[in-house]
Amino acid sequence: MTARQKILKLIYPLLVLRDKLKGTNKLILQNKNNISPPASIYDIRLELNNGSTITLSLYKNKKILIVNTASDCGYTRQYEGLEKLYYSNIGKLIILGFPSNNFGEQEQGNDNSIEQFCTVNYGVTFPLAKKSVVLKTPVQNKIFQWLSNKEKNGWLNEAPSWNFCKYLINEEGVLTHYFESAVEPLSPDIITAIQS
Repeated sequence: MTARQKILKLIYPLLVLRDKLKGTNKLILQNKNNISPPASIYDIRLELNNGSTITLSLYKNKKILIVNTASDCGYTRQYEGLEKLYYSNIGKLIILGFPSNNFGEQEQGNDNSIEQFCTVNYGVTFPLAKKSVVLKTPVQNKIFQWLSNKEKNGWLNEAPSWNFCKYLINEEGVLTHYFESAVEPLSPDIITAIQS
């Protein structure tokens, strides 16, 4: 862990307090009408950071929480909460981390160094994807193309606004929620959405 990462880890509680007081990065959007996606997320292939490739159909009948991540962000400490959430919901929830350097160049490492950082410092055991682009650009990751385009997912056009935005997909492949960065993994909002 670099000196910057250690400082960010220490100031995380202050960042959470600031966001709570200001109400920033706390947006939660919900698919209240349970709109089914025109295109199935289960057809999308995902390249993991170890070079293997899977299709998301592997996770049918489970909830999927997709999170864009970064190692040098004020929210990086959310890896702890994500791992606890993953561990406490084994068998019914999969968490997929998507490292990206799109916000403030806060993920400059390669796939090996990212995995090592997450494992050593936060005990991450949930799958990490190959580092990719999550913003709406011609090279946007295919999963984020689906997540941020209502023509594909049925209702949401929201690309990540910063690191650690979260998208929840239910057991039938329906995108149900979008949570901005400051919504912590163990927040009542996310716990309730997973349990519903």
